[in-house]
Amino acid sequence: MANLKDIARRIKSVKGTQQITKAMKMVAAAKLRRSQDRILASRPYSDEIKKVVANLAARSGDIYHPLLNKVSQDKPLLLVVVTGDKGLCGSFNSNIVRKSQKIISESRSVDLFLVGKKGYDFFKNKDFKIVKYYDSVFKNVRYEDAQDIGWFLIDSYSKERYRGVTVVYNRFKSLIAQEVIVEELLPVNPTSIGSVTKTSLEYEYEPSASALLRKVLYKYVIFQIYRILLDSQAAEHAARMVAMDAATKNAGEMIDKLTLLYNRVRQASITKEILEVVSGARALEEASR
Repeated sequence: MANLKDIARRIKSVKGTQQITKAMKMVAAAKLRRSQDRILASRPYSDEIKKVVANLAARSGDIYHPLLNKVSQDKPLLLVVVTGDKGLCGSFNSNIVRKSQKIISESRSVDLFLVGKKGYDFFKNKDFKIVKYYDSVFKNVRYEDAQDIGWFLIDSYSKERYRGVTVVYNRFKSLIAQEVIVEELLPVNPTSIGSVTKTSLEYEYEPSASALLRKVLYKYVIFQIYRILLDSQAAEHAARMVAMDAATKNAGEMIDKLTLLYNRVRQASITKEILEVVSGARALEEASR
């Protein structure tokens, strides 16, 4: 039978763990509120810039732009894998890694651009070419980080080093749901990213629609990176909050079971002591006769 001291020690340990998971849940919830506000505020702009690109492309005719140009399929694919820097967030990181592995297995040649420490920890010892690695981005997602990443991707694709740039990340849907998204970032396909506004008015552009499109495309790519980083940050906080909430509840259930076991063992110990006293008293009574 289990020792009372061992059970009491386990109860104390689980209570300590429960306090940690509860605190982590509260921290994640506070961070999530800020991240949720930022991602919800960015989505309208992201949707509108897609429409702008689609409308400008429809009015520009056939124009050449390095971000619209299709590169030879003999070139490798650049896969941008966006994970978190920390664990304790359920299947948040493992889902991204699993989806990335599937894309790699189905592609002929792939180079990796890793954002987040967990993705780097997984792929660093594998036989893959890692062209760039960013960590600590999610401590505080800044537009400058998106610019840094975006210009690297734009420069690499413009120089025709890759046949395309694909991003794998978690999209924030709600407090309890995140969705793994595979998004083809480059080349930009205006007809697929937004719908063309139907209007009877003909606009005059200054400068021309094609000139505007050339400038807007760079802003479009960089802002999509920014949106992806915000989405991933919010999704990670939501996943961690849910995971820590489940861990706190599990710890509570374990404490209840251990407390019940402790009481049973203690009751059995007391009963045993009483039996020993009664038996001893009877033995002394019989010996005195």
